[in-house]
Amino acid sequence: MKPIIVFGSINMDLVTKTPRLPIAGETLQGYEFFTAAGGKGANQAVAAARLGISTHMVGRLGDDDFGRQLLSSLQVAGVHTDGVVIDKATSSGVAVIAVDDAGENNIIIIAGANGRLGEADVERLKSLLPGAAALLMQLEIPLPVVLLAAQAAKLSGIPVILDPAPAQDIPTELYPLVDVITPNQLEASQLVGFPVDGQETAANAAKVLRERGVSTAIIKLGAEGVLCATESETFFLPAFSVESVDTVAAGDAFNGALAVALVEGLTWQQAVVWGAAAGAISTTKVGAQPSLPDRQTFDAFVKYCHASLSA
Repeated sequence: MKPIIVFGSINMDLVTKTPRLPIAGETLQGYEFFTAAGGKGANQAVAAARLGISTHMVGRLGDDDFGRQLLSSLQVAGVHTDGVVIDKATSSGVAVIAVDDAGENNIIIIAGANGRLGEADVERLKSLLPGAAALLMQLEIPLPVVLLAAQAAKLSGIPVILDPAPAQDIPTELYPLVDVITPNQLEASQLVGFPVDGQETAANAAKVLRERGVSTAIIKLGAEGVLCATESETFFLPAFSVESVDTVAAGDAFNGALAVALVEGLTWQQAVVWGAAAGAISTTKVGAQPSLPDRQTFDAFVKYCHASLSA
């Protein structure tokens, strides 16, 4: 089966647990701290690899302890890391994350080596594109580099799946290079310029994104569900009901599983179910990559959900 390529960020997450998220100027007493491998790019790579697909990561790490730990974490998860460079001129990327008792979070990102991805990294990516099944990207790396990578994928005939996170405006010339875009409510609102807060507004946002040149727009509505608009259909999938403790990597789990499902030849509706299921599972554990399910856990969850629906 053709491999998935992920081009993007690799971070060490510094996670604090607190009863609620602080407001501006407030100091709160937290009750737990831990580090966990993260970064949207690395998370997506691990999510796909744990579901059994050959996955390559292209990115940068600093020449520091975090970098060595992050590289090892990718390799243990089964991700091919020949495309990861150790950048001696800077530190590894870091994300400082606060998680409350409801599982909600806020995040501060220090780009480090991720901010230094450039044309040389795109050249490394190009060598992996022939024969690939899909290219996954996010926006924790410089936008001009994302655009160059998308152009390279288009020239190679490789589908591009873009998670436009963190929320920001993206250049108009990027949209026609993207086959699948997967914003959450906040990101979709930023992209289209109006609030996205339910199925109707999500459908309107998906329409706008498709008019800009994206083939398929998938709007993630958190606990409400997911709306998907392709060239031939628009449908809504309610969210899976789970006991959520940490939503940090849910979007990355979604994209990784979605890509695997599409590579395995499943329909759009099946692929969205896979993405939503992986995202739901990831919210039941703390940490980014530690929360991403392996194939056995994933298959058991999907089987249980299908049985519950049939009952």
